[in-house]
Amino acid sequence: MTPIHYAFSSSFLMGLLGLVFYRTHLLSALLCLEAMMLTLFISLSLWALQLMSTMFVACPMILLAFSACEASAGLALLVATARTHGTDRLKNLSLLKC
Repeated sequence: MTPIHYAFSSSFLMGLLGLVFYRTHLLSALLCLEAMMLTLFISLSLWALQLMSTMFVACPMILLAFSACEASAGLALLVATARTHGTDRLKNLSLLKC
């Protein structure tokens, strides 16, 4: 495994571990998801550059567009839950309390 592969794998796993272990607030979960998506974007961009193929040039941009849509939907949910529940703690969010 090259150092670049190790760096991207470890940064993706750190984002995943942050999502699993530190999910007390919705904002921290969204930040971990965004870190994972940015790691995937950079690794996919470097992979497309390494292959020197025109077929894979659009893949990082499509992933970045999906990442932006995911971030905007997540922030909209964050604002909606903060307005209705008064907090963004994930323990307080339940469908039974609505």
